[in-house]
Amino acid sequence: MADHENGSPPVAQNRRARRDYFIEETLEAGIALVGTEVKSVRGGKVSLAEAYAGPKDGDLYLLNCTIDEYPNSRHFNHEPRRPRKLLVHRRERDRLLGAVKREGVTLVPLKIYFNARGRAKLQLGLAKGRKKHDKRQLEKARDWQRQKARVMREQS
Repeated sequence: MADHENGSPPVAQNRRARRDYFIEETLEAGIALVGTEVKSVRGGKVSLAEAYAGPKDGDLYLLNCTIDEYPNSRHFNHEPRRPRKLLVHRRERDRLLGAVKREGVTLVPLKIYFNARGRAKLQLGLAKGRKKHDKRQLEKARDWQRQKARVMREQS
């Protein structure tokens, strides 16, 4: 799981994303978080299950992502499902928003992690939806690979 240069594992992953979508391209974006959100993310209280990225007020936002309230904060807590601004370069933002409008692709959050400098980052995937028969075919191929590996282990 330690696939980042600093060796820190992802805080939260969207496991269904690779099953439900064809991921064409991935990119890294920063997230504008408030203090209690950072503490909750560090504690792993994040859910990307229903989250997606999209346009709002001309910018790119992470929508439907749930970051639980920080329990040790009294009255300075955050709203758990508020839209969070994604920090990307202007050209990249315009390219992504144009792709979403023209090609019918979706921006799917894949994982949240902290980089070497301790900044919260979001890995986004530019994705197209899979049909039911594509999902079944993918599952068959995975099962076959698993069975093949099991037979090879038993023979050696």
